Amino acid sequence: MDPKDTFFSQKLTLVCQGRLIDFSVPKVMGILNVTPDSFFDGGRYINEASVIRRVSNMIAQGAEMLDVGASSSRPGAAVIPPEEEKSRLRMALETIRNEFPDVIISIDTYNADVAEFAIKEFGAGLINDISAGRWDDRMLPLVGKLKVPIILMHTLGNPQIMQNHPVYTDVVKELIAFFADRIAVAKQHDIKDMIIDPGFGFGKTIRHNFRLLRDLNLFTILGVPIMVGLSRKSMIYKSIQTDPDGALNGTTVLNTLALSNGARILRVHDVKEAVEAVKLFGFYSSSGE
Repeated sequence: MDPKDTFFSQKLTLVCQGRLIDFSVPKVMGILNVTPDSFFDGGRYINEASVIRRVSNMIAQGAEMLDVGASSSRPGAAVIPPEEEKSRLRMALETIRNEFPDVIISIDTYNADVAEFAIKEFGAGLINDISAGRWDDRMLPLVGKLKVPIILMHTLGNPQIMQNHPVYTDVVKELIAFFADRIAVAKQHDIKDMIIDPGFGFGKTIRHNFRLLRDLNLFTILGVPIMVGLSRKSMIYKSIQTDPDGALNGTTVLNTLALSNGARILRVHDVKEAVEAVKLFGFYSSSGE
């Protein structure tokens, strides 16, 4: 069933940092990992100068949002205490706010204390929770109280075990049901603005990931913008027998497929290439008008 043939409509705007963000033209979210152990760029951005260079480049290349993470969620990653996560974030967020005060900041965390710290002290505009508010019962009430948008991502299990033989009866149906439930719970906490992320690589086999990408358009029935995080992931580099460093071209290919299937946000390490994909997809989409 094509979602366009239903009575559902997809909300393509949300309020973030006092601004109305319109996703009728897809947006690019640049990744800033201030971690020593992220799978691709761990350890690269752990001082002020490197953060300034990275953020300056991403903004110049067209990133409209930054996703800042201080705790790695790669498969097998160790859990760090909230105080350590906040300590890592403080350096990056102070630097960003001093040098780039208007940029929209997303905080990649599933810990409510960390989210509150980033929102109240540094004006973070949205929370990117890989657990969709399931791992900290305080997260959704906090987000509702502070009136910020949240990205609800699907993860099967936690990062320590999520890739240990993930099994689904029907991965698409199960994720749509999952998001329908999490959206309903979020609304109960007075959260108005939500984004969903299928969580490519988070408790999915390569086959699951490609099935989700192929049927991504079905998730538009949920009525909220869809974000995809495909950047340099193992579904790409294992499929074409390379490594994360060799996965840029594959990332661009899959990002383009995601755009054609309804993605409204591309979360990426490589902003320039993603922005070009969005622009070319825009020309392609409007060519029949």
